[in-house]
Amino acid sequence: MPAPNPAALDFLLTRRSRPAKILSEPVPDHATLETLLTAAARTPDHGKLEPWRFIVLQKGAMPRLAQTAQDCAQTAGLDPEQVTKARTQFDQGHLAVAVIEVHKSSEKIPHLEQTYSAGAVCLALLNAALAAGWGANWLSGWPSHDRGFMQQALGLSDHERVAGFIHIGTESSAPPDRPRPDLNAITTWVDT
Repeated sequence: MPAPNPAALDFLLTRRSRPAKILSEPVPDHATLETLLTAAARTPDHGKLEPWRFIVLQKGAMPRLAQTAQDCAQTAGLDPEQVTKARTQFDQGHLAVAVIEVHKSSEKIPHLEQTYSAGAVCLALLNAALAAGWGANWLSGWPSHDRGFMQQALGLSDHERVAGFIHIGTESSAPPDRPRPDLNAITTWVDT
């Protein structure tokens, strides 16, 4: 067995995402972000397919992404509140990593398992950022599901989609903890 790591377990038991709207500058520099991406890329990957990749969205890209989100939302006929929400994460963003799910052909690894792996990368990147002392938030929402946005804003191919936008920065205020699931209500113990 590996040696116990109480500090890591304590972190996992107390970790808390920071809402993207409270994140500000400074943000991780290139070298720091590479360390976080390296940690995320250690995610279990069935078949060594690497069915994901990263797009680092720096502050200079945010106005373009916000405008593209707005344009796509308006084209889709969303109401004004949804249009505003579609662009807000980019209007307020200073740095985000788009985790891109990349479906790869495999006789052994179904696409669903590749999707699970991409989601695990999102959580691994979120946790790495938090463990390194940054504020971080995993967002998805309408822009991450809209094919027009994915193609226009991020240049994604048909076999790619957004698993999540991981916003990383300095928290400007500490968020309150939120209610957590009742473990007894969601756990079934099977012994026979």
